[in-house]
Amino acid sequence: MDLNAKIYVAGHRGLAGSALVRTLKKEGFTNIVGKTRIELDLTDQVKVKEFFLQENPEYVFLAAAKVGGIHANNTFPAEFIFSNIQIQNNIIDACYKFQTKKLVFLGSSCIYPKFAKQPMDEDQLLDGKLEPTNEPYAVAKIAGIIMCQSYNRQYGTNFISVMPTNLYGPGDNYHPQNSHVLPGLIRRFHEAKVSNAPEVVVWGTGKPLREFLYSDDMARACIYLMKNYDVTGDSKGGQHVNIGSGIEVSIKELAETIKEVVGYGGKLTFDLTKPDGTPRKLLDVSKLHRMGWKHQVELKEGIQTAYQDFCKNGGLER
Repeated sequence: MDLNAKIYVAGHRGLAGSALVRTLKKEGFTNIVGKTRIELDLTDQVKVKEFFLQENPEYVFLAAAKVGGIHANNTFPAEFIFSNIQIQNNIIDACYKFQTKKLVFLGSSCIYPKFAKQPMDEDQLLDGKLEPTNEPYAVAKIAGIIMCQSYNRQYGTNFISVMPTNLYGPGDNYHPQNSHVLPGLIRRFHEAKVSNAPEVVVWGTGKPLREFLYSDDMARACIYLMKNYDVTGDSKGGQHVNIGSGIEVSIKELAETIKEVVGYGGKLTFDLTKPDGTPRKLLDVSKLHRMGWKHQVELKEGIQTAYQDFCKNGGLER
């Protein structure tokens, strides 16, 4: 990739997209294009084609998606599957028609079966039933993977798919109801610290294991694969690649680390009457490691940076 190459980051204001822009700039890339939702409706095929005709990007990172937590997925399942498939279809097809050199499509670890063996390797795709609460979103992401593979097989394109684990970092969503566990705990401990609350209560036993990856590490992995992973000539269209740290942490350990980073001096309590959720969810990242890439930012360091960003940018108002 030439440092002057035109690169389009779809979804450049989101957690993943903003990390990609930030990291590309750090690596010296100077010609990065991003459009807001108001400037470009990615569900509008005509508008997307007009954009590609005008900008003609050489490389594309597809990080744009309609996302949300369990409540949002259950409330708006039609919107989640319809919007995400539209966005993917429009961009992937435009990349083919306007001869984009390479595309990186970002999926989600929710593509794997609900009861997948742990850790989850790439071969487990379509190997069982999905988690019902986010099935429409997962099906859309699976469709994106298959679409990239199909275009590679039929048209000889070089479209690759990546599946990041749970991300966190600058620009995360700290909404009190719709955020994921790590940013949600940052907000709760911060609020408890500010209000001098005597305790913070966390649902469940704290025993479930989860994997987290700092957003800029994800971006570094995507750029590394853009440069080094070539699927042209693969008769199956190329397999997707898991992106993660390969390291598990219990919810209890996570909460204790966030408590320490925030500087909250109260009590941490676990509500044993509340559900734990899936006991374990870990990506097998051995394929990525064999390719020569490993994460750089350890969990505590990443949480410290995320909390600084939260405080600096008025996280409570997001």
